Amino acid sequence: MAGFQFLEHTADIKVRAYGRTIKEAFQEAAQALSEAMTDTSKINPKIKRKIEVKAEDLEALLYQWLEEFIYLFDSEGLIFSEFKVESIQQKEGILILKGEALGEEFDSNKHVQKSAIKAVTYHEMKIDQSPKKTTLEFVLDI
Repeated sequence: MAGFQFLEHTADIKVRAYGRTIKEAFQEAAQALSEAMTDTSKINPKIKRKIEVKAEDLEALLYQWLEEFIYLFDSEGLIFSEFKVESIQQKEGILILKGEALGEEFDSNKHVQKSAIKAVTYHEMKIDQSPKKTTLEFVLDI
């Protein structure tokens, strides 16, 4: 029941990611981000990165989670194909997401660059939660 799809958008990339839980939906959101950048089936999951992001609400947490992968691509040339959200906890009014990602260094001879993602935006961002499903929508600025 987890997955993602790319939706119609005039200038950027709009994504709908979903899962049975918020953690699963966040994992799918990261997967969609990577797939927008390259063919993730060509990524060898040989580098593991622990990820921790903090925010005041779920929208900001989604933003921080995805921005971390854009930052790692821009600063270290890392692209990921596997994502695991280990926990999302609230502590003193702050949400803390702990997870990990597996991937490798981007190699233009091996990885096709699809879209150059500049940023995640709050424009049209939505998070819908029910007991059996969480759906996230967000726009990637290209």
